[in-house]
Amino acid sequence: MDILWLDQNDVRSLIGLSSAMEAVEKAFEQHGNKKVQMPPKSYLYFDKHNGDLRTMPAYLEEQDISGVKIVNVHPDNRDKGLPSVMALVILNSTETGQPLAVMDGTYLTDLRTGAAGGVAAKYLARKDSHIVGIIGAGNQAKTQLLALSLIFDLHRVNVYDVSKDRCDDFREEMMQKMDATIIVTSTVKDACDCDILVTVTPVREPLVKAEWIKQGTHINAIGADAVGKEELDPTLITSAKVFVDDIVQASHSGEVNVPLSNGIITVDDIWAEIGEVIAGIKIGRENESEITVFDSTGLAIQDIAAATLVYDAAKSKGIGRSLSMF
Repeated sequence: MDILWLDQNDVRSLIGLSSAMEAVEKAFEQHGNKKVQMPPKSYLYFDKHNGDLRTMPAYLEEQDISGVKIVNVHPDNRDKGLPSVMALVILNSTETGQPLAVMDGTYLTDLRTGAAGGVAAKYLARKDSHIVGIIGAGNQAKTQLLALSLIFDLHRVNVYDVSKDRCDDFREEMMQKMDATIIVTSTVKDACDCDILVTVTPVREPLVKAEWIKQGTHINAIGADAVGKEELDPTLITSAKVFVDDIVQASHSGEVNVPLSNGIITVDDIWAEIGEVIAGIKIGRENESEITVFDSTGLAIQDIAAATLVYDAAKSKGIGRSLSMF
């Protein structure tokens, strides 16, 4: 019984952002149509190390694909020269349960999360959006911006991070990959002068104030992915039209988790899951002036859909190493 092993270089060579976005959009649509099995993430918290370990299983019934991602989040890893997020994805045969492949999930996580932000903005942002604000200039910010650049004609990007060096590195790299002017801002408020705002930080206290957000802005809230995390002023959540990737998971660990636990909003105040919008079950943006928020917690269906693309391409091209289980 052989398992295909794919390292990060293999994964990078086998999937691009555009194809990842197609896979994620299709996965969201299946989720909206209730054609997936996906329990919420389970967490192990390593409080004395400021980190956690998560397991994320999923089965996409229409595609008949299944697997699990194992992923950690350790923000302090940056100081140790390690990624703050590291992951493995295991794909399993739905017929026999046999493990089919084990692959690097670190790059895949960056890619599919950026893809999710791009897909959400495609359905929720104004079509004439030209200016993007980015708060947090790590690896995830890069794929978020590149995904948006595949959909919108971007003229300017405002980026803010507590680390000026990260901002400068972000600007230098992104200027080589896109035509938009990239401006490093001195404050979070300045970054919020945009049509689409992306928040990609690990903070537990809100960074973005409601009064800084213009009418018609779309926000991709990416950073809040565990209990107690929030990036947006709760007042903003109460006044905006809020969409989530998965209501159960977002309620426990998404941007809405703190406002929900504090009684500021209820689950009924969440407008829809993004998959319901894609599937045509719920309406997304209804006018040019409303503020929309996409609360992204990261779904296992995104990982399994993207990993299946990688696995199929690897088999077709003869890439990867075959390892025996016995």
